[in-house]
Amino acid sequence: MLTFTFPILVSLLSVLTDSGHAASVLSRSRNNTVPNVNVTLTLAAPVSAQTLDSALLSFSIEGDRWPDWAGVSKPNAFFLNCLHNIAHLTGVQPSVRVGANSEDKTIFNQSIPIIAANFPNWTAVTPYPEALSIQVSARYYHLSKHMPAGTHMIWGTNLGSNNTANAVKEAKAIVSTFSHGGVAHKSGVKLDAIEIGNEADLYSGNGLRPSNWTFDNWASEWTHFAWAIINGASLKPHKTPRLLAGSFGFSTHSNTSGFSPQHLIAKGILSGPLGPYIETVSEHHYSGSFCAGSGGLLASLMSKATIRGNVTSFSKDIKAVKAVNRTYIFGETNSYSCHGAPGVSDTAGAAIWTLDYVLQSATAGIRRVFFHEGVGFKYNLIQPVTLYRDIETGQPLSNPIPPHVQPQYYAAIVAASLIGKSKHSVKSIAEITVPNTNVGGYAAYENHKLKRAVFINNNAYLRNSTTPRGSVALHLSLELPGSSSRTTREGRMEVRRLAIGHADDKSGLRFAGKNYETRTAVPRGKEVFTVQGLSERLVIHDTEAVLVTMI
Repeated sequence: MLTFTFPILVSLLSVLTDSGHAASVLSRSRNNTVPNVNVTLTLAAPVSAQTLDSALLSFSIEGDRWPDWAGVSKPNAFFLNCLHNIAHLTGVQPSVRVGANSEDKTIFNQSIPIIAANFPNWTAVTPYPEALSIQVSARYYHLSKHMPAGTHMIWGTNLGSNNTANAVKEAKAIVSTFSHGGVAHKSGVKLDAIEIGNEADLYSGNGLRPSNWTFDNWASEWTHFAWAIINGASLKPHKTPRLLAGSFGFSTHSNTSGFSPQHLIAKGILSGPLGPYIETVSEHHYSGSFCAGSGGLLASLMSKATIRGNVTSFSKDIKAVKAVNRTYIFGETNSYSCHGAPGVSDTAGAAIWTLDYVLQSATAGIRRVFFHEGVGFKYNLIQPVTLYRDIETGQPLSNPIPPHVQPQYYAAIVAASLIGKSKHSVKSIAEITVPNTNVGGYAAYENHKLKRAVFINNNAYLRNSTTPRGSVALHLSLELPGSSSRTTREGRMEVRRLAIGHADDKSGLRFAGKNYETRTAVPRGKEVFTVQGLSERLVIHDTEAVLVTMI
C-alpha cells in the first residue's frame, strides 16, 4: 500500500494523524476477527442507475435571516467559501432555496429598507426561534446578487396569509431581480422557480386555515395564486422561472385522499393549463421531530436500515412524478424537524447520516436534496454568522462562536468528491449491494463507466463505547452488468477517508487530510490518500466513510 500527499513529501506521522486511526487499520486488517464481506462493483452503469445531479446536495435557507446568509453591504465571504468548496469539486454551485416557514409570514412593503422581522423569545428547546412576522422590500430579494455566479435559486412566496395581492408583489419583485438587467442577473445568478406556500398540508393545524381545510381547498387556492403570479409577474410557459408544485410536509401517497403528488396529478394540476409552467414537484422530509423537545438516539438516525426505510417510503411519489415527466426533489429536509435534536443533529454521526441519506435519495430518483439551514439551528451544515447563544441550550456564550461549519458539512464535501467535476459526462449513480447490516456503498459512473465509489460504515462508535472500535473488511471484485463472471483483476484505486474520532464528536473531522473547521471555511491541510490494489482488503471502521477512485 502506497501513501501520497500533495506535495508528495510527507512524514509517516502526518499520514497517521490524518486518518486518526491509520495504525489500527493496518493492524486490524491482519486480525482474523474483522468481518470479511465480498462486494461486487459493475464496470458499466446498471439499468437501475439514476441520474446523478452535480447540485445533488443543495441548501434551503430560512428566510427570516436571509441577509445574514447573503450579506448586506457585501457578500458573506464565509458562506460563499462554503459554497465554493463544493463547487470546486463538482464544477457546479449548489442550488439555494429561500423561504420555508418564513415565506408564509412575509408581507411585501417597499418602504422597508430590506427586512423588518419580529422574533419571539428564545427557549431551551428553540434557542434560535423563527420570526413571527416579516416585512420585506425588493432590496431583500436583491441580496441574491451576492450568491456565486452560476447559482440557481428557488424563492418562496406567501400563500399562508391568503393575500393574493401580496404574493403577486413578492413574485414581481423576485422576477425583476433576476430578469435581464436585474441585479442578480448581472451577477450570473439564476431563478429556477417560485414556490407558492410552504407545507400547506399543515395549515389546518397551525392556524393558517380552519381545521376542516382540505386538499381540494388547497388546490383551488393554489391554482388561483398560481395564475395571479403568472399574469402579474409575466411568466412564460415552458420557460424559467417555473412554479414549484407541492412543497408538502407529509404525503399520504394516495391519488384520492390527502396531500400527495399523486393527488396533485390526479387533480389535473400538471396536465391542465398550469402544466407548462411546472417542471418540478417538491416534498419535504425529516427523519423525526424535536418540536416538543424529545429527540432520538444518534445510533438510530445513523442506521442503514432506517435511512433506507425513510427514503423508500417516497418511492410511489417519485414514480408518479416521473411518470408525468417531471422532476422530483426533496425541497426541504434534514435530520429532526424544529431545528434538530441536541447531541444528535450537530454531531459527526449526523455527517454519516447525511452522506448515506443524500446518496440513497439519489439512487431512489430524487434529483436534488435541499438541506434546511437557519441561523443557530442545530442541524446546520453551516453557521454563517457569529453565534452569541449556545445552539443546544440557548444560554449566552462567554466566548461567542464565529462563523463555522458543523460536522454535516463534511458529508457535502464527500458527496461532491464522489460526483466529480467532469462537465461533459453523463453522470449516474447506483447503490452497491453490501451484504452487511452496517455498511453501504454507492457507485458513480461517467458516460456509463465506473469512476468512483463511496463506502459508509453506519455503526455508531461513541465516546462511551466499552468495546474496541469495530471494522469491516471489504473484498472487491468487478463485473459487467448482467454477467455472472467476476474478476479481482490487478487494478488500482486511490482511497480517501472521512476520519472521525467518535460519532458524538462535534468537531475534529477530516476528509483526505483536510480540515474545513477554519475561520474562513478555506480548508487547512495537505491532501492525503493511499493507493492500493483492487485485490487488497479495504478496511472501513465504524463511523467512517471511504471514497475510492479507480485509476
